[in-house]
Amino acid sequence: MQPKLIIHGGAGSSLKGKGGVEVVRRSLYKVIEEVYALLTSGGSAKEAVVLGCQLLEDNPRFNAGTGSVLQSDGQIRMSASLMDGTSQRFSGVINISRVKNPIELAQYLQSSPDRVLSDYGAAELARELQIPSYNGLTDLRLQEWMQERQDNFQRTMAGVVAESDFAEHESFESQLTESTTARRGTIGVVALDTHGNLVAGTSTGGKGFERIGRVSDSAMPAGNYATQYAGVSCTGIGEDIIDECLAAKIVVRVTDGMSLQEAMQRSFAEAQTNKRDLGAIALDARGHIAWGKTSEVILAAYHNGERMGDTLEIPEGTQVGNGEMG
Repeated sequence: MQPKLIIHGGAGSSLKGKGGVEVVRRSLYKVIEEVYALLTSGGSAKEAVVLGCQLLEDNPRFNAGTGSVLQSDGQIRMSASLMDGTSQRFSGVINISRVKNPIELAQYLQSSPDRVLSDYGAAELARELQIPSYNGLTDLRLQEWMQERQDNFQRTMAGVVAESDFAEHESFESQLTESTTARRGTIGVVALDTHGNLVAGTSTGGKGFERIGRVSDSAMPAGNYATQYAGVSCTGIGEDIIDECLAAKIVVRVTDGMSLQEAMQRSFAEAQTNKRDLGAIALDARGHIAWGKTSEVILAAYHNGERMGDTLEIPEGTQVGNGEMG
């Protein structure tokens, strides 16, 4: 089977200007190229998803791993999950701190009898695995948090696409204004390998400025789910995704016989009716690629076997699309 791949770096309001679009596009395409090369060389879907998530977590532009937003107390707490559609095995970590790649812990937990660990348990696992302590704080995220503290945390969430190198000589203030325009961030990868295996992975730094202990959708089946028939990774307002149980809803509909496109259309129509703010990327076992959004943009890119494409300049408003060839 020809492998397929789709990734995302968050969802929210439109990126400011063509420069922002091009920088994000280059970042996403670089990940697509490296991960798709792994798939075409015979790498498994699970290996591809973990690699893709690691690369996105390591890019400080996105709200996962390095560059994660700060919670109300000024600390970084990250969540990530991995779901193997063939084994139907879900694993994840919730609100972990001081690791570089939370997706690696989710990968390890795939073979554990206890497959979802929260803060203390996840931290203990990291110590057992001798994972080096890592500080993912960036200057832009710190400045963002300090500014919001001065404003008594009036915003409900942080900016998510950190645009610090869109214009190297801009002030922190202008960069922070830019970063708030494409918020609601998470990163995610869904892959189909040459053996027909589907895997989905999702990772996030949270929404920023949240109450300590808040849990995102990223380490729940609501935000990351797969069976042998389809895989979905979500992004957007975590509470909205949880309320819709979006990833599991789409996957179950495909598993029950609905086409991926139909499942996406119905699920996003329901989300729009319920005034949700979210997005999702998806693949099915036949290699169909799809994405959907109720937000203005979803920062997604894909490889459909012939070419790369993206969703960065899709018109505003609720959309469901695909990355079919032709």
